[in-house]
Amino acid sequence: MRADARKNYDRLLAVGRDVVTEHGAEASLRDVARKAGVGLGTLYRHFPTREALLEALLRTNVDELTAQAADRETSSTPEDALISWLRDSVALTHEYRGVAALLTAAMEDTESALNASCVALHDAGTRALERAHAAGRARTDIDGTDLFALIAALAWLYDQPSLAPRADHLVGVISGAVLNSSLTSAAGPRQM
Repeated sequence: MRADARKNYDRLLAVGRDVVTEHGAEASLRDVARKAGVGLGTLYRHFPTREALLEALLRTNVDELTAQAADRETSSTPEDALISWLRDSVALTHEYRGVAALLTAAMEDTESALNASCVALHDAGTRALERAHAAGRARTDIDGTDLFALIAALAWLYDQPSLAPRADHLVGVISGAVLNSSLTSAAGPRQM
């Protein structure tokens, strides 16, 4: 990539992150281009669709979550690794309001620019859950898809002005519910 094209790409990502964080996943691409000081054609050359921009924004975060989950496989207890993954994933969907619906839809759409990020996020959670299952630390009646659905449900709470203040508390409640009932009272809810 030429230096000027790389500069535009980096600028679009930085501005896109700010705009999407402020306005959610349905943020105006025109606003992103305008605030980045580039033409709409330049934005579309780098990111032909809204999903392509969101995928680029999410890729770094998802890669970090995946790497953290892998590190926790050897450095954390199975329940801590699982609950940390759940909390971190919910925090990601909170940072990018409205992205949970897109992530959920992209799980099944292999043509979606978001598919690879969704699969990576799902797989990291599934591995953490399976490790907790093997250690007898998590409920065995849930799977990775259930965890992904819980993330979407918890993300929805943050998007509701009247419920947003309760979201952190409910993340703790759900986190405790994922663990075996004998562990729930001992683990207690942790703050995000």
